[in-house]
Amino acid sequence: MNRHVLIVKTSSMGDVLHTLPALTDAMKVLPNIKFDWVVEENFSQIPTWHPAVTRVFPVALRRWRKRWFSQQHILQRKQFYHQLQERHYDAVIDAQGLLKSAVFVARKAHGIRHGLDWHSAREPLASLFYQVRHNVDKQQHAVERIRQLFAMSLGYKYPNAQGDYAIATHFIKQPNEKVSNYLIFLHSTTRDNKHWPEHYWRALLLMMKSSGLQIKLPWGTESEHARALRLAEGLSYVSVMDKLTLSNIAELITNALGVVSVDTGLSHLTAALDKPNITLYGPTNPGLIGGYGKHQLSLLSPNGKMASIKPELVFEKIGNHILVNE
Repeated sequence: MNRHVLIVKTSSMGDVLHTLPALTDAMKVLPNIKFDWVVEENFSQIPTWHPAVTRVFPVALRRWRKRWFSQQHILQRKQFYHQLQERHYDAVIDAQGLLKSAVFVARKAHGIRHGLDWHSAREPLASLFYQVRHNVDKQQHAVERIRQLFAMSLGYKYPNAQGDYAIATHFIKQPNEKVSNYLIFLHSTTRDNKHWPEHYWRALLLMMKSSGLQIKLPWGTESEHARALRLAEGLSYVSVMDKLTLSNIAELITNALGVVSVDTGLSHLTAALDKPNITLYGPTNPGLIGGYGKHQLSLLSPNGKMASIKPELVFEKIGNHILVNE
């Protein structure tokens, strides 16, 4: 008998990616299970990469809240809820644990609503809108918290093995083909205090000249594009990419030797694709929300400041973490 489950995990990119191993767990134990997924429109490509997902409902809570009562946004919400309520689900799992996800999404869906309890949810009031509440220890990585929530909600034993995102093969067109001769430097992030100094990136790029490797610099915003152009100036082996979709970036990462990144959503995508990554952390602690998966190396600032991580150290780690197996 098929079981159909609705997932509510809307954002951010890292949070959405951290949900994927829970689907893989369920798929292995419950082979007839299928998932629909409510996710913010900017991240709607991600769930489509997982084999257990049958339908994705893009939602625009971030955009709607700016003009909640505009006629256009009211109409869009009506259309969204009409689609959401077409099916009665065996379970609705709110893995976001926020008031907005509980009130504006999970509460509107047809099915028994599962979520974190008062002591486990990021916003405890959200738990009041669930019919079944689960207690999950906060002092563990987000991936493991979500895996436990799914196991409790769907009635199977929580696996002890490391979680599997199950999306890496989605982007491999020829499994036996050797990856290309380039690294990716993810130099952009949302918070100023998580940026690595620009002159450090430039110094690292200059050090990479002797490696004979190409370096690729993706970007998302115009300010990030401008930074990438400054970093690449005069360096023939450094390429500033065209603006890419998430799927394009995932393909780029899949075919790379490895990645150097700051704490950003794309560093979590790198982990989900099982690609070697060196992630630089300053004010954030990777213990609960850092890169989860194979071949992930965290470089932590000793004082919380990104400038304390020197380019020479990163260059050394590229050699003995990414290039050692090439």
